[in-house]
Amino acid sequence: MAAAKPSKPTKQQNLAARRAKIEEARRKERAHDRRNRLIAIIASAVVVAALVGGATVLLAGADDDDEENGPQANPSASSDIRGEQTWSGLTQKHVETDVDYPMDPPVGGDHSSIWMNCDADVYEDEIPDENAVHSLEHGAVWVTYNEAAADADIQALAERVSATSYSLMSPKPAQESPIVLTAWGHQLALDSASDERVATFFETYVQGAQTPEPGAACGGGRAE
Repeated sequence: MAAAKPSKPTKQQNLAARRAKIEEARRKERAHDRRNRLIAIIASAVVVAALVGGATVLLAGADDDDEENGPQANPSASSDIRGEQTWSGLTQKHVETDVDYPMDPPVGGDHSSIWMNCDADVYEDEIPDENAVHSLEHGAVWVTYNEAAADADIQALAERVSATSYSLMSPKPAQESPIVLTAWGHQLALDSASDERVATFFETYVQGAQTPEPGAACGGGRAE
C-alpha cells in the first residue's frame, strides 16, 4: 500500500508562520535595543563618576595648596568698609604653644583651646594672641590700641566694648596703627575712635557672617 503524501501547508498556516517569524525578529530587535540602552547608561555612569572623581581630586589639591601657602592677604578684596584688609586660608587648630602670626594683631589661625573672655570685656594689660584669636573664632570683635591712641579715644572705645557682647579690648603696644579693629579674617586700622567706620565694623562683624563658630560662648574662658 503506497504511503500517503504529506499535505501542503494551507494559506492560513503560511500566514501564521510568517507572523511568527516577524514576531521573533521584532523580539530580537527589542532585546538588542535594550542591550544598547543598558550599555549607554553604564557608559554614562562611568563618565559621570570619572568627572566627579576628577573634580574631587582638583578640589583636594586646591585645599592642599591653601594649607601649604598658609593665610593669604587680600587687601583689595571686596568690602563695604573702606580700608579694610581681609585674609583667607586661616587654620583653626588648637595648639599648646606660642604661634608666630604673620600679622599683628592676628586675624585668625591656630590658637589656644581656651578663648579669651569676650563678653564686653575690657583688659588693662596686653593679652595672649592665642587666646584672643579663639575669641575671634567665636565671632568677637577685638579692639586694640597702642601709646599713640588718644586717651579720649581709648575711653570711647572702652565704653563701646563694655556695652557690646562678643567684643573685647586690650592694649597692643607693638601694632603700627593707634587703633585696630579685628574680626576673624578682617582688620581695620584707624587713627581715631570717632571714625564712622568703627560703628560699621562692629555692626558687620560682631557675630557676623565671617564667624567660623557662630553661637559659641564668649564667657567661661580665660579672664586675665
